Amino acid sequence: MIARIWHGAVKTPRKDAYYEYMMKTGVPWYKSHEGNRGVLVLQKTSPETTDFLLLSFWDSMDAVRKFAGENPELAVYDFDEDKDFLLEMESKVAHYEIRSGFIGSGDGVLCS
Repeated sequence: MIARIWHGAVKTPRKDAYYEYMMKTGVPWYKSHEGNRGVLVLQKTSPETTDFLLLSFWDSMDAVRKFAGENPELAVYDFDEDKDFLLEMESKVAHYEIRSGFIGSGDGVLCS
């Protein structure tokens, strides 16, 4: 399994609006792709900016390529409003092979 890590930052007063936007657009979009096993949204807030990490989980690098294209290290922006929220359209993402791990007992929703 592969973890794909994307980072974006917004001005802190817009963090809740951006989170809601991601939950309506980006997260369902990730989930709709074949080979996607889930998405986690992480947030770190400071007085000026709020950083978001999207960790998406994929069956394989082939599944990532089907999602992202032949150069999977490039970030994918598929929604026009991204440029209205994000302080920078970061061009790169990172991929890591998942060796092992668990979250909770695995019996239900981690959070909502």
